[in-house]
Amino acid sequence: MAKITDPKCKQCRQMGEKLFLRGERCFSPKCGMVKRAYAPGARGKSKRRGGISEYGQQLKAKQRVKRLYGTLERQFKKYFLQAEAQKGDTRENLLRKLETRLDNVIFRAGFAKSRPAARQLVNHGHILVNGRRVTIPSYEVKAGDMIVLKDRIKKSRLMENLATELKKHEEPKWMLLNKENFELKIVSAPGAEELGDLTPVGLIVEFYSR
Repeated sequence: MAKITDPKCKQCRQMGEKLFLRGERCFSPKCGMVKRAYAPGARGKSKRRGGISEYGQQLKAKQRVKRLYGTLERQFKKYFLQAEAQKGDTRENLLRKLETRLDNVIFRAGFAKSRPAARQLVNHGHILVNGRRVTIPSYEVKAGDMIVLKDRIKKSRLMENLATELKKHEEPKWMLLNKENFELKIVSAPGAEELGDLTPVGLIVEFYSR
């Protein structure tokens, strides 16, 4: 199975911003963007004469969102084609598909400190959706779904501070979190107002529409 092998800090440096792929490390002085806030490679510190082209801006926007959600090109393009085929704003449809991935939902709920960590929880079979174990990070959750952590992982050292951390965590409005029992209910699909600025996503639409 294909997977992203680039070091996480390198991915952030390529994008020129923090993507928060390493949890707490991203907030510490050890963060790659703090140590070396420039692109990797021999020409990392040099600036392109004349700035980035229109195509370059579109490509960078696509690469940023791909890396943020941890998807590969083939899967990401599939999401775009599905979003384009749906009624409504393609930008909203695309972001909604990405936001309702199971690994992203686990991250948004505060059960994991980064999307890669959430993806690992799912891959290792620690997540139950409607009482059934789901090991596919890209599984699309729907309104009414109940998501819980398995008892075994709840009692592990990995989760020993989770209850305390969840008290400070604010989940999105489209999900309802039981912070005592580590249970999550999907109330609805993310609304347009909860998807944030769609301008960068518009560049992705332009990229695939070329």
